[in-house]
Amino acid sequence: MDAIATSLLVAALVFAAGFAGLHLHRVVPAQHLSQDTQDVVRLGTGMLSVLASLVLGLLIATVKTSFDATETSVRGYGADLIVLDETLRDYGDTALASRRLLRNYTGLLLRDAWPDRGGDAFMVEHRDAGELMERVRESIRALTPDPGGQRWLMDQALEMSTSLLRQRWLMIERSGPSVRPVVIGILVSWIMAIFVSFGLNAPRNAIVQAAFLVCSLAIGSSIFIVLQLDSPFAGVMRISSQPIRTALEHMVPVGR
Repeated sequence: MDAIATSLLVAALVFAAGFAGLHLHRVVPAQHLSQDTQDVVRLGTGMLSVLASLVLGLLIATVKTSFDATETSVRGYGADLIVLDETLRDYGDTALASRRLLRNYTGLLLRDAWPDRGGDAFMVEHRDAGELMERVRESIRALTPDPGGQRWLMDQALEMSTSLLRQRWLMIERSGPSVRPVVIGILVSWIMAIFVSFGLNAPRNAIVQAAFLVCSLAIGSSIFIVLQLDSPFAGVMRISSQPIRTALEHMVPVGR
């Protein structure tokens, strides 16, 4: 189930809970609706409201931190791709094969993680792209530098290619969802209980129902934000592809 469907389902459940609370007066015996009983319900609801607010705020803060860290990693990844290409360019014509492989890898990464036609993105990239990055490192290791500056450039290129492989796996690990569905389910159940108590103590009129609708949509939108930020390479809030596009633009095409 995608983020939009999940958030709409949450909004519907919360609104239904508030609407059900409005009609509990017809079912609950009168002795259970005394002022003392309602005061106790308000106290319990207040405590549950604070707890739900803390959990929801913690979820948003956690996924936002993870999203920002992944976005920073993508920017650093794009910069390292450019630096590696420039290092290989300084090495000389014997590194043209490595540069060609690196450019092909960057293009494949861009197509896999940010598909142009709105298709499903792979988790950062397809396995073929990872194998292509491995070939980049192997081609650098196969170079035969002269005793001068080429040795230093080769060492730098090897170090950067290894770093890129490490960063690639880190981004793959961060690309998957980290929020467990059971956490969302428990949080929504708390909020539904809160809205039932709101409906129990509220007058039954159109204004109250409209307020419940607005509040339930706000709760659903907050869940939408959590789910979107928890999937940094998918959805309407996905990480920008500009750093990788910029890296690809800086890589001058080389002949076969």
